[in-house]
Amino acid sequence: MHRALRDYYNFMRNKLLLACSVMTLVSLTISCSPTNMAIGAGAEVGSALMEVRSYDVILDDVAIGTQIKGNLFNFSTSLFVDVKVTVKEGVVFLTGSVPSPDLRIEAVRIAWQASGVSGVRNEIQVSDRSSLLDSARDKWISTKLLLKLTFDKQVRSVNYSIDTVNKHVYLMGIARSSDELKRVFAYARSIPYVRKIISHVRLSEERHN
Repeated sequence: MHRALRDYYNFMRNKLLLACSVMTLVSLTISCSPTNMAIGAGAEVGSALMEVRSYDVILDDVAIGTQIKGNLFNFSTSLFVDVKVTVKEGVVFLTGSVPSPDLRIEAVRIAWQASGVSGVRNEIQVSDRSSLLDSARDKWISTKLLLKLTFDKQVRSVNYSIDTVNKHVYLMGIARSSDELKRVFAYARSIPYVRKIISHVRLSEERHN
């Protein structure tokens, strides 16, 4: 009985020590950022401690999320407020609502810039859709391109985000090689109605320089 109590005490102590360590890391990382960013990071840590992710993964996810939020704030305070960032095992989930398609794309681009990101899932909504001429066709183009990348074994489709606005295809993410990126461009060019391809894709070797 005493041993069980002692084990439980040690378990809870380790949890608290981890929380304190993460909070110290967060406070050092965002010392020049808004106070509410630190509060949000602390809440995420508390929630993460109840999950099955390892301590190292939790630390990495918190660091990625903090970096993205800081970059969003530096770009635009309104974008920082409008976009919610959640990171699970290196995959970034973006939610919220922004006034224009350009800001939606900018949020994804900023998310991919953070070190350690393995994927970005964009669920940001555009509140003012007056600038979208044919959203149904844009969605069709994005879906068509995603399917082509998914079924090509020489392309790691999870490393890319695709957004189409008025038949302009925006590519973001990480290419493992220049040859892979060429294949992605070729697929995009082969899709009907595509007017232009704008790439913010980075080669994987560039991320390590």
